[in-house]
Amino acid sequence: MLQRRGLSAVLAALAAALIAAAVATSATAAPRAGQGSVRMNELQVIGTHNSYKRELAETEQAAYDQIIATPGDYDQFLAYSHAAIPNQFALQEVRGLELDLFGDPKGGLYAEPLVRRRLDLGPLPDPAWRQPGVKVLHIADLDYETTCVRFVSCLEQVRGWSDANPRHVPLLILLELKQSDRRAVEQGGVVAPPWNAAALDGLDAEIRSVFGEDDMITPDDVRRSALTLEQSVREHGWPTLRQSRGKVAFLLDNEPGSIREAYIAGRPSLEGRVIFTNSRPGQPDAAFVKRNEPREANTAQIQELVRQGYLVRTRSDLPVSTVRTGDTSLLDAALRSGAHVVSTDFPEVGMSARYGSDFVARLPEGGPARCNPVNARRPCRSDRLEPR
Repeated sequence: MLQRRGLSAVLAALAAALIAAAVATSATAAPRAGQGSVRMNELQVIGTHNSYKRELAETEQAAYDQIIATPGDYDQFLAYSHAAIPNQFALQEVRGLELDLFGDPKGGLYAEPLVRRRLDLGPLPDPAWRQPGVKVLHIADLDYETTCVRFVSCLEQVRGWSDANPRHVPLLILLELKQSDRRAVEQGGVVAPPWNAAALDGLDAEIRSVFGEDDMITPDDVRRSALTLEQSVREHGWPTLRQSRGKVAFLLDNEPGSIREAYIAGRPSLEGRVIFTNSRPGQPDAAFVKRNEPREANTAQIQELVRQGYLVRTRSDLPVSTVRTGDTSLLDAALRSGAHVVSTDFPEVGMSARYGSDFVARLPEGGPARCNPVNARRPCRSDRLEPR
């Protein structure tokens, strides 16, 4: 009996050790179906394209067409506008934004657009154009109407709404760092400063001037010790919804190239950085991937990227040809692809009516977020993602 009891004690101790080891492993292993909390990359949301954009007046649109020597171009591609950012969040249930950024360290660089000079309209009246700091607009000198001139002002609008609605799913903010249009420069337009190392450090600083570390999801929050950022998202996943509620994450829109290289210089896994770069699978910084076209073979490609753990953004429409043709194939494929952010210029019913269309890009179930159709696990319920 004593031998049996001794053996039983040893076996019990061994079983306890195995259970403890399994629990410790599960705390760091990639999540499996039916385990743990919903993660932020198990959601799908609608975002807006050029979220700050307002249309030029008709006379300015005509001057734009003359400068680029393409009659009707503005009406064909740029004739759309968005509500102010807080209204997009509150009334249109948008949870992703896209902001185009131009450097302006001294201030005033974009205050007198070429279009307005051609029409003798004088400088833009908003004094924010004269203040130093990154500016938000579509095309320098050519398409400049915006709901928030200064990048910091846009972020303050995001922060204000977020603070008032702290239970929201994470807000995904795509940033495109832009240069001047060659056609405008050749006719006397401004030359935007380059996005070099100093400018990129300044961009991070502007973001941090509005959002504290506890208000954001940064690469440092995702990366695990001794692993690259890519290994971390693929092996261990993204923060849970509980950990990411009420926060924002910044994503770089620019294709892999000189700006990305300058941003990751000396920081291959984005150590200490704010923004997740648009990278290529296999690279140490690869956590976010942009795929504009979700149709045909791209649908399966995006689905595979989602399954592997990358965060993905795609588009549901093209201004303004999609609404004029009534073609919903882009929207249908985007939703089916499982891309985490589906970007649109028409997030609300009625916005496309001016083109004789009822097109709108919304989640099939309604609401600000849904369980991702590709990788969401069993615990996920769309009606519980963002408490009202």
